[in-house]
Amino acid sequence: MEVADTTGKTILKGSHVRYTGTGSAGEVLDVKSDDEGTWAKIDTTDLWYNSEYLELINQRDYERIKLRGKPFKESAEEEETTKARKDVEKAVKLKKKLEDVDMSNELCDGGG
Repeated sequence: MEVADTTGKTILKGSHVRYTGTGSAGEVLDVKSDDEGTWAKIDTTDLWYNSEYLELINQRDYERIKLRGKPFKESAEEEETTKARKDVEKAVKLKKKLEDVDMSNELCDGGG
């Protein structure tokens, strides 16, 4: 059984492909054929894609697309700095909230 991409190139297990509908990319885990067409299962989504909508991509393009989808990971030092900055912002907001509170002695009489 031959599974071909949108340009007619053969898709094999381990190939890197891009789904033309969304730009999602992944490594082919498996291929199959049935009455409705030929299919490739992609590792990043764990879904089967009709091979007519897939295109083979090279390793460099695959790595570039893969990195594009990953969130930026801060270093431990940057993460600590971000947390400290958020703590300071929280304290400043709390201070502003409390500035308008009237703490004069006329509010609470001892009743005596």
